[in-house]
Amino acid sequence: MTQQIIRVPDLGEGIAEVELVAWHVKPGDTVAEDQLLCEVMTDKAAVEIPSSMAGRVVALGAELGQMMAVGAELIRIEGEAVESSAAAAAPTAVLATPTVQPPMPAPAAPPAAQPAAPLATPPTMPPAKPPTPRTLAAPAVRARAAALGIDLARLQGSGPDGRIQHADLDAAVAATVDRSATAADGSRSIKLIGLRRQIALNMQASKRNIPHYTYVEEVDVTELVALRDELNLQHGATRGALSPLAFIVRAVVRAVAEFPQVNARFDDEAGVLTLHDAVHLGIATQTDSGLMVPVLRHAHTLDLWAAATAMARLAAAARAGKARREELSGSTLTVTSLGKLGGIVSTPVINRPEVAIVGINRIVARPVVRDGAIQVRQMMNLSSSFDHRVVDGALAAAYIQRVRRLLEMPAELFID
Repeated sequence: MTQQIIRVPDLGEGIAEVELVAWHVKPGDTVAEDQLLCEVMTDKAAVEIPSSMAGRVVALGAELGQMMAVGAELIRIEGEAVESSAAAAAPTAVLATPTVQPPMPAPAAPPAAQPAAPLATPPTMPPAKPPTPRTLAAPAVRARAAALGIDLARLQGSGPDGRIQHADLDAAVAATVDRSATAADGSRSIKLIGLRRQIALNMQASKRNIPHYTYVEEVDVTELVALRDELNLQHGATRGALSPLAFIVRAVVRAVAEFPQVNARFDDEAGVLTLHDAVHLGIATQTDSGLMVPVLRHAHTLDLWAAATAMARLAAAARAGKARREELSGSTLTVTSLGKLGGIVSTPVINRPEVAIVGINRIVARPVVRDGAIQVRQMMNLSSSFDHRVVDGALAAAYIQRVRRLLEMPAELFID
């Protein structure tokens, strides 16, 4: 029997380090070849790493939340060596993350091996036990567990054949909160790891690097709502129901043709602003695992129903943890909405390295003055943020005013 070291694999795409978000084994466990060892988080996805050999776990190389370089020692297993082809067992991506997207890093080679002190071996080892079967859980449950830092191997599933479900994660979180609320004042500390940590880092980078300013304008969407209702009445049964978001997306995208400066990405390190002809629209989406931004590709080519169908599919995939990596990157402009919870005014954070984000507040009936008389109209605010380094205030205001006109006179949405 020999001790074998499994290292953090090269996951490609220039990834130089990962965050350890979940262990599925512990020292003393007996593992089978291809059994899930742990999950790590890159800036794009949660990735499962399987064992390349069978044997007994001797030592773990990191704690939850720790950043590890590609090539670093991940785990030591005592057992028989296996063929080199198995040693490169392919990790499996289970969740692409959201975005506030950082610029894609240049490809980097794994760092040179550094001499390190051997990992401590536990003083006593429990008796070897038969290999544990892989925990049963859907990809969305695995992704959420990774984001919460929950080890699925330690849970008893309530689903068929012991399958772990979202309710089991809820119970585990509740139990953790109950155990941690021991301070006299009821306070507790929760370490941010996984997706929640990535969101925090991305938001911090956006606010630190981008001088935001937010421009708010009210929009009378009475005619738009009436048009939406009529289209749904005539075509809803055959083409699907339209929400106001489909019209807003069309207005945001059509206005880009006159103001291309807002459909751009700014590389602040190189000092280069790249304007894009194609509009790849990010749609900020709240999921159980955190904020994600699936991308509506070539949004400028889609009609109302095509856009509505594509947005519904992307949102469902993101919430189920099934969005593909390419569906969560490459946006050039983003819209964000909390629907009926949208409030009156918001200050959305720009999806770095983009330069603008259009925030949608809720539609409410309000009294307004029209032609010298008070009327009840369907009103909505747009709260939009811009990167002041490359988008001047007058340009931002003119762009939003164009969006406003398209929404208040929705017939213009269909004029080429």
